[in-house]
Amino acid sequence: MEGAPCYEATTNAIRVVVQTFWLDDQSTPEEHRFAWAYRIRIENLGGETVQLLRRTWEIMDGTGRMEHVHGDGVVGEQPVLEPGQVFEYTSGTGLQTPTGFMRGRYHMIDARSHQPFDVQVPPFSLDCPYHPTIIH
Repeated sequence: MEGAPCYEATTNAIRVVVQTFWLDDQSTPEEHRFAWAYRIRIENLGGETVQLLRRTWEIMDGTGRMEHVHGDGVVGEQPVLEPGQVFEYTSGTGLQTPTGFMRGRYHMIDARSHQPFDVQVPPFSLDCPYHPTIIH
């Protein structure tokens, strides 16, 4: 994943890499609408097959307002990752402020033992490239 800044975290041999992109064509700052896309790469670095069942997001805008989002899978899928496999997807979010951040967790299960575990999604910054006081 090249170009935009990347954020990375590894939990229980699952690496999550996030790359963000400002969406100029979907943002209208004069109406307090700021939009970003994010690409996420999930890599199974371990020796067991795992499945992503659910996600939890915390989205904070520049005023400190926090939104919590919970749901099944990601982009309509509950991917199964065998050892060495990768799953990538792109999604997006919008804020009413030109800055903010997101962080989250994937709620996964070991396919063999059926043991649930959480994987951290690293905090990642959402910053409008035209805003004079980027704080992240």
